[in-house]
Amino acid sequence: MSRNLNLWPAKMDLLQSLTGLLLVFFIWGHMFFESSILLGKDAMYWVSKMFEGEHILGKPYPLLVSGAVAVVFMLIALHAILALRKFPGNYRQYHQFHRHMGSLRHGDTTLWYVQVITGFAMFFLASAHLYVVLVQPENIGPYASADRIWSGRFWILYALLLVSVHLHAGVGIYRLAMKWGPLTMANSKVMRRRFKTAMWCIIGFFLLLGTTSLVAYMKLGYEHRDRVGERYIPAAHRADTAGD
Repeated sequence: MSRNLNLWPAKMDLLQSLTGLLLVFFIWGHMFFESSILLGKDAMYWVSKMFEGEHILGKPYPLLVSGAVAVVFMLIALHAILALRKFPGNYRQYHQFHRHMGSLRHGDTTLWYVQVITGFAMFFLASAHLYVVLVQPENIGPYASADRIWSGRFWILYALLLVSVHLHAGVGIYRLAMKWGPLTMANSKVMRRRFKTAMWCIIGFFLLLGTTSLVAYMKLGYEHRDRVGERYIPAAHRADTAGD
């Protein structure tokens, strides 16, 4: 019995790593799908309808999006609960950690603290974003998303979330690589340097992609500000309507 209890911290640590890895893959995939707006409104419309199942089921089912959001939210909650085990529990512990970090001047310790700060920020920012998508899954599309971002002033939340989530994900992948990667005493310094370079390249790439996409949505929302609530009709549907 005592042996099983001793294994629990290791099992929870493994589960934390697995949930974090799944969430990173989701974040990166989500970023690519969201950036479809850079290919045009028709491309973004096609992607939004894909997640609603229209291309397979023949008509859109927005509840599929709500279901996916619910799963992601549960993953985030589980990951956060597991991660909280390692956070300082009170002001005295935070103060001691700051003193320790300042005297140690260790890069990976600082990166861990970046994850603490960004994780705390995401608790509020991601929850607000997920709630909106959960209860209004039908309001995703070129005009609907752009209206929410510009006219609804959600660009403020998304800009903060963009920085927090990609810093958190990039640092998280680096720490997972250092923890579970094929490191030895002989190659640890070289691999650490390579992993850290890859981390900053990944963070830079997704911050650039996310910023470009957010600006595109803001521009579209600004141009559409006098027609808030209008839904986008793709070129193919407009052609069918004209033919009728």
